[in-house]
Amino acid sequence: MILLSSLIDQFETSFTNTYQDRLLPSHLKALAALKICRTKHSSVMQVNCTDCDHQSFVLHSCGHRNCPPCQHHESQQWIERQVKKQVPAGYFMITFTLPAQLRTLVWQHQRLIYGLLFDCVWETLQSFSRNDKQLKGDPGVIAVLHTHSRSLDYHPHIHAVMPAAVVDKINRLWRTKQGKYLFNHKALVKLLTQLAKENLALPNGVPQQWVVDCKQVGSGDKALVYFGRYLYRGVIAEKDILSCQEGTVTYRYQNSKTKRFETKTVSGARFLWLVLQHILPKGFRCARNYGFLHSNSKQLIQVLHYLLKFDPEKLLAKNRQRPQLSCECCECCECCECCECCECCECCECCGAKMEIKRTGIPVISRLLVKPGIWLWLPHKWIVVLMM
Repeated sequence: MILLSSLIDQFETSFTNTYQDRLLPSHLKALAALKICRTKHSSVMQVNCTDCDHQSFVLHSCGHRNCPPCQHHESQQWIERQVKKQVPAGYFMITFTLPAQLRTLVWQHQRLIYGLLFDCVWETLQSFSRNDKQLKGDPGVIAVLHTHSRSLDYHPHIHAVMPAAVVDKINRLWRTKQGKYLFNHKALVKLLTQLAKENLALPNGVPQQWVVDCKQVGSGDKALVYFGRYLYRGVIAEKDILSCQEGTVTYRYQNSKTKRFETKTVSGARFLWLVLQHILPKGFRCARNYGFLHSNSKQLIQVLHYLLKFDPEKLLAKNRQRPQLSCECCECCECCECCECCECCECCECCGAKMEIKRTGIPVISRLLVKPGIWLWLPHKWIVVLMM
């Protein structure tokens, strides 16, 4: 498997020279983090065995939300938080896609336009829910911003998952809508376009018909897993990077229409840009909850679960727990906290002793004429010397 960090190390110079006029501070910060992720240049953490005196040092992950090997645990935590808010109703996923003519404008003003797009999507869905003959209330919506297509091209769009149910705060009623139909997508387009024109000074030539798709997604858990997969872990998995030779990189992606895998070969610098161009401005939240699914409505969700006799905890029973570090001296199974799906993770608790994290963020100094594993004191911090 070809690591993204190795590609950055190989093509960083050509990448920065080619795209220096487009790079933002967030891109440079991500580039520096991804380059040293789990390499000899990254910091380490000290782990000790709970049953013996054995200790070891484990390479740190970079922790960047766009790093493919990182954030598996955080992604799982987000999915669990959303599943705990599920309600007994049919779920629908509505996708709002910006016209291609607006992509240049959006790229130049990402924070502003992404935020306005979130607001327009929520106002559209809230208006339709209040005016629907069966609903007549305020909905709950989980909205996630994606800026990429499956081939990694710039393609900003928002996925909104919502149950076909509302809370009528005035009459204190819970209403649901049955069937495979939620809203008319053409009517959604008209209202969304109108709201966008009120908030943005759109240039001439922008198409009046934006792309909106609405489809049923069952109980919603599969859609949430799909969101969580791309929310914290970058836009491409390292297993999809097929080859790197003669200055080019070949990767694969699944065609959304044919459902077949296709390959694409680009230069190394171009590939890095395809990955890094989707990094959002610092501090921008790409996932937002609205209505009765907002984080400040936990008490309301608990009341709904009690009255409707619905227990979302049953849906979390099959979720895998975070793998534990294991001690090599105690003959434990060889799995680490950074693995994504290890078959032996389920038996780690009963196959031997656990490893406990004692220190994190320890800088590493290599190639020094000192004994590996000893601690040195430098001004204001401890460092550990490892044999690389």
